[in-house]
Amino acid sequence: MNEIKSKGKAPAFSLKDKEGVRHSLKDFDSEFIVLYFYPKDNTPGCTIEANMFSKDSAKYSALNTTVVGVSGGDEKTKSKFCERNRLKILLLSDTDFSVATKYGVYGEKSFMGRKYMGVSRVTFILDNSRKIVKVFDKVKPAIHSKEVLEFLKLNGGK
Repeated sequence: MNEIKSKGKAPAFSLKDKEGVRHSLKDFDSEFIVLYFYPKDNTPGCTIEANMFSKDSAKYSALNTTVVGVSGGDEKTKSKFCERNRLKILLLSDTDFSVATKYGVYGEKSFMGRKYMGVSRVTFILDNSRKIVKVFDKVKPAIHSKEVLEFLKLNGGK
């Protein structure tokens, strides 16, 4: 995987949510976007991370920040994931992993000696010009939302 480390312009995208509604990066009008990539819907770590972002959704709104989660799967898997966990955040389906590839977070992974292709747990903070201002690539699901909020408060959030 070739992760984006530069603070350049975020690659554009247009993906569908659980209802089949298309969302494009250029359409978001918040001060910041928390664009987080996660491996798979309804897996333990991904559920913890999504629940923490969802629990903190009012705090993100107060900071004029939109949280967007991206992974493989389709509208059905996103819908089940959101319903099962009562998630309040926007999750988008990257069914062919083209967006994850653009962001450098899709590639070979290894688990218990088995190699496979997948999405790494990486978060990008984008400002209102859609420039990448921070990359979190060592993400711990249980505390990640808190560290993102701390970063936003220190770097322009009100």
